[in-house]
Amino acid sequence: MAMVDVTIRGAGIFGLSIAWACARRGARVQVVDPFGPGAGSSGGLVGALAPHVPENWNDKKAFQFESLLMAEPFWRQVEATGGVSPGYARLGRIQPITDQHGLELAHRREGTARDLWQGHAEWTVVETASAGSWCPPSATGFVIHDTLSARMHPRRACAALVAALAVMGVEVIPEALDKGAVVHATGVAGLQELSASLGTVVGNGVKGQAALLRFDAGQVPQLFADAIHFVPHADGTLAIGSTSERDYDDPTGTDTALDDVIQRALQAVPVLHGAEVIERWAGVRPRSKSRAPMLGNHPLHKGQFIANGGFKIGFGMAPKVAEVMADLVLDGRDAIPEGFRPEASL
Repeated sequence: MAMVDVTIRGAGIFGLSIAWACARRGARVQVVDPFGPGAGSSGGLVGALAPHVPENWNDKKAFQFESLLMAEPFWRQVEATGGVSPGYARLGRIQPITDQHGLELAHRREGTARDLWQGHAEWTVVETASAGSWCPPSATGFVIHDTLSARMHPRRACAALVAALAVMGVEVIPEALDKGAVVHATGVAGLQELSASLGTVVGNGVKGQAALLRFDAGQVPQLFADAIHFVPHADGTLAIGSTSERDYDDPTGTDTALDDVIQRALQAVPVLHGAEVIERWAGVRPRSKSRAPMLGNHPLHKGQFIANGGFKIGFGMAPKVAEVMADLVLDGRDAIPEGFRPEASL
């Protein structure tokens, strides 16, 4: 039987990314998921890798910022190894500014972005007239344009990682015994297990619904308008979403909540009228109580590790999560921010 240095339970974006980081450092890795890769919330449609607002800087925002800057080389290497494109491109984002208060805030944030983003990316206020034909209507005539946001297709990103891992001799298998260091990246099921065992809510699942439209916008920025993400994918589709539902009966069913998102999307971005809806998707995303990813020593399984709680920013956080978890698991080097430790959600 082949030796295994690391067992990763869960083949969502965190599990696959950590497997990739460990395998690239020479570790022998097995990834175990009874449902297969990208079966949970990582198999979604939207893929908006967008930064937090550049103000009130904290560990979470700094970590995410570093991860977004790491994304381009990370995904380029994955694609070069496995030959499958994740649909990644750093094309920025446009956000309409709806009122005078929002306009004042946006101007202030131009300055904080300069200080905090240190020339790696820009956050600027521009007139809609100068933002191109893809720019949506804006009540103030101004929009925020940032050059840090990137897009990717979540499903294709998971497929790209699976292909790259296969080249490294790592398969995703439905079951196996724990061998070597064990990382639990099991999403909502893992949060439910923690909550049940500890008798306190450590996190929960938040349902999201999204749609895929047949609309080829080309190589343009993503949009964020009326609290909806619009992500033009490389394959000539456009993803819109998503809802945030705490209460739900059917975790993977779409309903009138998605119909409402689609209607609002057409109002916010009129050029989409007439675009065919080719897929409706729903899934449940893992949200830790602290709202930050939960990384470090597993609170239940002594000597094992956890990587959970990606919620809406899992794909954007994945390159950096993979690096710090590989540091911890393989080298015993702990560079995890305090607010990301499981204790922050216990």
